[in-house]
Amino acid sequence: MTDPTAPAPGGPPSATPAGTAPAGTGPVPDPDDNRRQVLYWRLLARLFDPEEQPALESASLAVVEDIGLPPSLLDPGASVDSVVQRHPELAAAFDGLMTPKAEPDGTRDRAAEVRRAALASKLLLNVFSTGSGAVSAGQLARWQSDTGWLERALGHPPGGLRGGRTAGPAVTGGLGSELGALEAGLVSRMRLREVLADPTLAARLTPSMSLIEQLLRDKGNLSGVALANAKSLIRRYVDEVAEVLRTQVEKATAGELDRSVPPKRVFRNLDLDRTIWKNLTNWSPEEERLYVDRLHYRHTTRRTTPQRLIVVVDQSGSMVDSMVNCTILASIFAGLPKVDVHLIAYDTRAIDLTPWVRDPFDVLLRTNLGGGNDGPVAMAVARPKIAEPKNTVMVWISDFYEFDRSQPLFEGIEAVHRSGVRFIPVGSVTSSGRQEVNPWFRERFKALGTPVVSGHIDRLVHELKTFLT
Repeated sequence: MTDPTAPAPGGPPSATPAGTAPAGTGPVPDPDDNRRQVLYWRLLARLFDPEEQPALESASLAVVEDIGLPPSLLDPGASVDSVVQRHPELAAAFDGLMTPKAEPDGTRDRAAEVRRAALASKLLLNVFSTGSGAVSAGQLARWQSDTGWLERALGHPPGGLRGGRTAGPAVTGGLGSELGALEAGLVSRMRLREVLADPTLAARLTPSMSLIEQLLRDKGNLSGVALANAKSLIRRYVDEVAEVLRTQVEKATAGELDRSVPPKRVFRNLDLDRTIWKNLTNWSPEEERLYVDRLHYRHTTRRTTPQRLIVVVDQSGSMVDSMVNCTILASIFAGLPKVDVHLIAYDTRAIDLTPWVRDPFDVLLRTNLGGGNDGPVAMAVARPKIAEPKNTVMVWISDFYEFDRSQPLFEGIEAVHRSGVRFIPVGSVTSSGRQEVNPWFRERFKALGTPVVSGHIDRLVHELKTFLT
């Protein structure tokens, strides 16, 4: 078959080595380089314009057939599973396909690069060209399978990158987040209840914030197998986030040493360096001995003053991410010694979730997302919980866009702050750190000396540990 990327008739003779040319002409492009470029130009054209580009399609087909690969690699409607089923020898070719490789002798195998370009193009096109419109359960399953092949090509097990929770190089971590976002987008375009009713499909869903939001919004319409699968997904996400946050809290809440308590005089607390230093005046040069007349011990006791943490969370639709994160965070602090945690969620009504604060899964199932903001209603529930203002911190998570009742809520917050309560207004505690906050409140909180905390959740962890330890 004629190579579509070979020099045109009248060009340099075919006998001329690649990269060289007769006198007076420029270098001859390597045919394999041209083949690889054709495949990648087709990939880009397909990604940014799904309509077929006849010239690129025909040229790519000629390249694929010329290097001995099946034409089905260029069929956007064919899944990788389908291609591998018909051509089993390609399964091994996809494994580790996109991991860095070096030729033993340091030279480039340009023919192998063309082959890799054809296979990689198939993976990238199937995963990243998701189209638009409604998505069926079958289409989601196919995308998940194709994404599993892409993950294998990158050296990860299927499902190992989605959600961005895989440890490893930043490039694969960032790609994992992108894959999770793509999956969340597909889920949002399909009948989620249909997927949840199928245990196989539901088990293959990757828990993400966008998916959890949909599950929480739709949980009242689920029953039987679908409801059980929804709860399982929420539980998986809660447990994964809790594991990360628990580590942050444990690192941040050691507490200061309490030097008012004498150190325990046991061997494990012996400060050997300090003991030697303090007794150097007892060194006997003649005997070459150090006489110790006093032992010094390390302080290990930490201050653990009982504290009360009141968390008030806006559960309106714009605050879902923050609500999930803070609900989990509240449960972790509730497990710490001598920290009394209370949790209140509100929209136009307020609900006291304190009895379930240790189980964020149970809390989330009891919330009803949506509605507006009526902060004074929540303050009416939160304020009576303040017993000792100096030993109380109140965390208020909201975008502070109120139902024309901004002044009453701020007056209540101002009174709580002036009573001695450590008040922490939080605009967001999300993975992205982006959240719009009512400018009216932002300016007044700043003037009050309680600026809004808005960013990654570890910022809130830092704020809390400075008060609770």
